[in-house]
Amino acid sequence: MTAQNLPGRPHIAYRGDTLYIENVRLADLARAHGTPLFVYSKSAMLGALAAYQRGFAGRKAQICYAMKANSSLAILQLFARAGCGFDIVSGGELERVLAAGGEPGKIIFSGVGKTRAEMRQALETGIGCFNVESEAELDVLDEVARAMGKRAPVSIRVNPNVDAKTHPYISTGLKGNKFGIAHERTLATYQRAAALPGLQVVGIDCHIGSQITQESPYLDAMDRVLDLVDAIEAAGIRLHHIDFGGGLGIDYNGDTPPAADALWARLLAKLDARGYGDRQLMIEPGRSLVGNAGVCLTEVLYLKPGEQKNFCIVDAAMNDLPRPAMYEAYHQIVPLSVRAGNTSIWDLVGPICESGDWLGRDRALNLQPGDVLAVLSAGAYCMSMASNYNTRGRAAEVLVDGDQVHMIRQRESAADTFRHEKLL
Repeated sequence: MTAQNLPGRPHIAYRGDTLYIENVRLADLARAHGTPLFVYSKSAMLGALAAYQRGFAGRKAQICYAMKANSSLAILQLFARAGCGFDIVSGGELERVLAAGGEPGKIIFSGVGKTRAEMRQALETGIGCFNVESEAELDVLDEVARAMGKRAPVSIRVNPNVDAKTHPYISTGLKGNKFGIAHERTLATYQRAAALPGLQVVGIDCHIGSQITQESPYLDAMDRVLDLVDAIEAAGIRLHHIDFGGGLGIDYNGDTPPAADALWARLLAKLDARGYGDRQLMIEPGRSLVGNAGVCLTEVLYLKPGEQKNFCIVDAAMNDLPRPAMYEAYHQIVPLSVRAGNTSIWDLVGPICESGDWLGRDRALNLQPGDVLAVLSAGAYCMSMASNYNTRGRAAEVLVDGDQVHMIRQRESAADTFRHEKLL
């Protein structure tokens, strides 16, 4: 039977008129586990990681998965077994990494609001590095480390004022963003950090945003960061590693981000030309490793034609897939079984009592109640941002490996959602 792959997603294909992920019919998964249901392809995640590994072949480099993209334990376990470290932004994420078998020394702690308790927790665990995001944080981390009789390994996150040309909510490298130290303050901040006895300066960090689909912002940011490395090391402060963050985008709807190995060939050529090709490198990809590996399955509940809009009401909602409501993000939506006949234009909306509860607008589909649809590119920033709004339990998750199916998260019941609450 001829397979018709979906563009940019070789792990998802129609065989005849039926949609498969790897060697498993998605309709079988919907029947077995119900909907909404997140389904992930193991081969897609490892294939995305392999592109980075090819790009860094022969280099001193550590890939740290930015787990905020998808923090499900089995996915963390998969990347830990593949040799990844982890980029975390909370004490809870630290506990998840350790529960999944991640190595403490390969953990980078980012984020603008680390608490003293989180700092102590990370120091006790023996993480690899703190990415420090403000001068005030330097002082607090120094105090916490000295009180514990330790020195905290630090890298300072630089804000290079480079436009990542992405959605304003996920742009992080401009002067108006809350992240990092201003480019102009970087050298003075490094001199201050080097003078604090509870800190050990080990690197420099830069992350300019997410869902970046062009090479030029990365090349511009690298030049600005390497200019700073020149100045910092000229001042006598040696940097063990250079961390270029993550943010590489994926194909949601005809987007054309560079392949990870091709991007890094360009970046490494620049690094070599600047004389830093032998330096330890750190990167923190997230979305590009998991985004296109996942789909969300959802059942059509009702069709509601109208004068101005035709609404298709499905059982997945903004609590399951928050990206459209938060960013007006586009996800392709396709049927699990292709049906002959004319299509109509539908807005796909969920059952939550908010007008912002929509998954897709103006989609041409041939629909009937009871159909199951696949929302594509749902592997990143969907389950990790899911909520229990309207007392809706979070969806189940399964991981597909060839023809094997692994349940990696059970569906939450209503009782699960209020398990920790108390009556008066």
